[in-house]
Amino acid sequence: MAVAIVLINVVAQETNRVAEDLSSISGVSEVYSVAGNYDLVAVVRVKDNDALAELVTDQMRRVSGITRTETLIAFRAYSRHDLNSLFDMN
Repeated sequence: MAVAIVLINVVAQETNRVAEDLSSISGVSEVYSVAGNYDLVAVVRVKDNDALAELVTDQMRRVSGITRTETLIAFRAYSRHDLNSLFDMN
């Protein structure tokens, strides 16, 4: 499984719509509105890095209102929960 956190800046009055549009994309498991340097944070969980690249560079680019993104790719997960079973990608 490939996991990434996408930090997102949006046009101010578009925050709610962009969040809803992003949350409807398959592979985007959560979208949070946040305070600080970014407006939204999207958690992406997909089968592999190819699917991650397609989601971030193709599908997310189609969402109007996004002005900037920064993608953080997870190398390893540290959790007491069995994350693979929670987000079965088979």
